[in-house]
Amino acid sequence: QVQLVESGGGSVQAGESQVLSCAVSLYTSRSYCMAWFRRAAGKEREGVATIDINGRTKYANSVQGRFTISKDSAKNTLYLRMNSLKPEDTAKYYCAADRGWCETDSLRAEYAYWGQGTQVTVSS
Repeated sequence: QVQLVESGGGSVQAGESQVLSCAVSLYTSRSYCMAWFRRAAGKEREGVATIDINGRTKYANSVQGRFTISKDSAKNTLYLRMNSLKPEDTAKYYCAADRGWCETDSLRAEYAYWGQGTQVTVSS
């Protein structure tokens, strides 16, 4: 059973940076596709970024160039660094994992394991 626990959320001002972390109970980076999703109030869930077994990354157009997904094998942790935050980035952020290589459309794929989420609020 894979358990994912997010941390690092909170309230920030527009233009500031924030780093989210996701602690993984079993280190899965070597055999799992890892991802960050978000869901804003009243909106559908959105794939934000994914990182494949080999470290290849993919980003949503809305965060390309501002967000960076990474993983640390030694710390069993997935990260999402968010720069130049905007009010429209306000959402609950979730990390997710699924066994094997990421699907071609990894930002829209289904994932087997999910964390509970952490809220990020960006004020203008």
